[in-house]
Amino acid sequence: MAYIGKQPVIGNFQKCDAISVVNGQAAYTMQVGGANVSPESENHMLVSLNGILQAPVDSFTISGSTITFASNLATGDVIDFIMLLGNVLDLGTPSDNTVSLAKLTATGTKDATTFLRGDNTFAEAGGGAWNLISTTTISSDATVSITGMDSTYKNYVMILNNLHPATNNVRLQSRAIISGSPYTTGNYFSIIEHSRTGNASNEFDNNEGQTAWDLTHDGNGMGNANSDSMNMIVNIYNPSDTTFEKHIQTQATYNHNIVNNMTSRSYSLNAIHSITSAFTGLQFFFSSGNMDTGTIKLYGLS
Repeated sequence: MAYIGKQPVIGNFQKCDAISVVNGQAAYTMQVGGANVSPESENHMLVSLNGILQAPVDSFTISGSTITFASNLATGDVIDFIMLLGNVLDLGTPSDNTVSLAKLTATGTKDATTFLRGDNTFAEAGGGAWNLISTTTISSDATVSITGMDSTYKNYVMILNNLHPATNNVRLQSRAIISGSPYTTGNYFSIIEHSRTGNASNEFDNNEGQTAWDLTHDGNGMGNANSDSMNMIVNIYNPSDTTFEKHIQTQATYNHNIVNNMTSRSYSLNAIHSITSAFTGLQFFFSSGNMDTGTIKLYGLS
């Protein structure tokens, strides 16, 4: 709505800071919390002087943040209170970032793992809530490191979309990132089990001494035709735990490298990392050549 002159101020009720009377002075500055305030008009105020409510305009006037009484006040006079009413007909629209939890009467703990329910209580997010942490775009990279795993979430998931190799007949591989660096020391797994389709095979290896694990079968490397790609989901369980060994589970589908054949492969991996150090991420790379294109998204699971 348009207004001629000053637009009415609509807002909350405020009590001005205490004002000390100065002998022989009629004008005083009004403040709330130490900041000057300017009422809409004398008629939007309640002013008590010496225990008596003062008549607007007749007993006092205002100009900006200054209230001027009809006559000078003297020693012994007391300004009991000044209440600013704003527009008492409408509270108006709160300003941005001004509605606090106290105004909502919300209960519970507000943090990264909770949400505000309809009954004004903060509660843990329901099971299965996926929270996007990062998105990494691949562009002719020899290695891609995805970090950001910490104790915020118990479990993490990485989604690899349309991953394309620069070289034909290669295997996608991965290793853990620990304390910010890829882990390349000692036997990598105590137990690893993998299976593939297209040439029915289930394999189990014990104490496999590698510094990385294969995310595609070594007998069926990926193809790099323009239309070839891989899509994969990687589950990392309790990566920040330092008591137990880490469990990794993957499921992938990809085009393999057989010439003039559109056959695809699916491949799953279940692995137990042989150390108890906390994971902070995973590094991905091909057995040779660069990672041409693709995206990797990291999610935390509530």
